[in-house]
Amino acid sequence: MNKTDLIEAMAADAGISKADAKTALDSFTKNVSSTLKSGGKVALVGWGTWSVSKRAAREGRNPQTGKKIQIAAKNVVKFKPGAGLNDTVN
Repeated sequence: MNKTDLIEAMAADAGISKADAKTALDSFTKNVSSTLKSGGKVALVGWGTWSVSKRAAREGRNPQTGKKIQIAAKNVVKFKPGAGLNDTVN
């Protein structure tokens, strides 16, 4: 399912226009992104939790040459599924 398919499904389920569904989805993604960027976490009980974790700088190797390279530190987004989502999938 891509973004367009999700918007169509949301519009059909909620009985709203595709434009309203797109606005709602865009608002959701914007708010999740801004919360994670500020270091917070987003938890939807029974569905899952998004959080940000810091990955330390480390040394790696170029697989073609074997030369050592430095990999910079960065923040990574993590998602931990909730029990309800796990139950649905399994």
